Amino acid sequence: MKRDIEIARTELEWINKIVMGLVPLSDEVARGLASKTVDNFREHINKGFLEHRKSATIAGEFAVTEWSGEGSIITDALGREFIDALGGFGLYSLGIRHPKVVAAVRAQLERSPQYSQEMLDPLRAELGRVLAALTPGDIGCGFFANSGTEAVEGAMKLAKLYTGKSGFIAMLNGFHGKTAGALSLMGKAVYREPLLPLLPNVDFATFGDADSVEAALRKAKAVGNGIAAVIAEPVQGEAGAVVPPDDFWPKVRAMCDAYGVLLIADEVQTGFGRVGKMFGVDLWDVAPDIMTFGKALGGGVVACSAFFSTPKIWECMEPNPFIHTTTTGGNPLACAAALAAAQVMLEEDTPRQSQEKGEYLMGKLSAIQERYPNVLKQVRGKGMLIGMIFENGEIGYKVAAGLFKRRVLTSGTLNNAQVIRIEPALITPYPILDEMLNRLEDTIKEIAL
Repeated sequence: MKRDIEIARTELEWINKIVMGLVPLSDEVARGLASKTVDNFREHINKGFLEHRKSATIAGEFAVTEWSGEGSIITDALGREFIDALGGFGLYSLGIRHPKVVAAVRAQLERSPQYSQEMLDPLRAELGRVLAALTPGDIGCGFFANSGTEAVEGAMKLAKLYTGKSGFIAMLNGFHGKTAGALSLMGKAVYREPLLPLLPNVDFATFGDADSVEAALRKAKAVGNGIAAVIAEPVQGEAGAVVPPDDFWPKVRAMCDAYGVLLIADEVQTGFGRVGKMFGVDLWDVAPDIMTFGKALGGGVVACSAFFSTPKIWECMEPNPFIHTTTTGGNPLACAAALAAAQVMLEEDTPRQSQEKGEYLMGKLSAIQERYPNVLKQVRGKGMLIGMIFENGEIGYKVAAGLFKRRVLTSGTLNNAQVIRIEPALITPYPILDEMLNRLEDTIKEIAL
């Protein structure tokens, strides 16, 4: 497409009038928006997405074009309502547009949306104090960014600076992001292999197998590969809600101490109540050396992430405080959202809600599994991070597609659907959970016939 300012002007006038409500979203306008969205994805974003988006492949004549949402319900441009059982892969722990978080962001927007980069910013400082008070052990100092991947990149730099070593031990099937550094820790060939070589001196252990971690540490020591840190998710999310044995995290903590390496807990998905505790490591009373946060930190309203460590470790960042910087990370809108989200978490005790509702869902899902063992093979997870395991991806995708037709959003694409995650908002009312379960059983019953 050659530069054409008039096309840009026309498109901007059209979409901004719709966004601002100056043009009513009539059926005709909504259908045009849906059709144009598909065309724009195909021509200007990535047409490959369309092959893996149920909203485009099985939605019927007009693609499902996300437009608005509240709580656990997402409404498309044509007014079709969907139960959100996916929660943005952990983004919407407080639901969509939690009123207290939205109000805090709106109030801050009236003052200033960004920082001058020169004056001291009170919200960032206060959020640092709040996280220091909420986190386990002696975690107390950190840096704010925008995405979970950025938080992992920062944690890697911090571990290398503090230890003077370059190596890492990560977990098979682990997920930490897709930028070059974080991708080096990825435990899946499908994402790594096309981009090799990545960072050197990264080894992998089997998640949940403490002996495997120790073997990797022992081997690295024997050959002189200096290991800065072991990194893992408390519960593996992208891998399908994989919960380790109860002795795994305490043993890994002890091993890291014995071998003189740091322990990084990637809490981007598990943090802030998702797995039934405030943080995933709280399930086993383990205090890591470095923690990463993201997703739910911004309350599902503004992107916000962070990596935090103990004050002792953080001292290595102080001689040159500009060794790691960002222009937009920890901006006032994000910090206002995160501060409001943390208050909601405490006021509504969302970790407790997650634990209780997770147990409720696991019980109901296990009963469905017993009734349809040829379709649903296993259910696993903690809190409101639950995985449904199917015999193969073909069956799993039929379930995901069937749920979509019944207007329930879950994971599961043609690319990977053997494990489908159920990851709704922690504050989802029980009647909505029950309706989701009803539609799930209807879907599985249809497949089982």
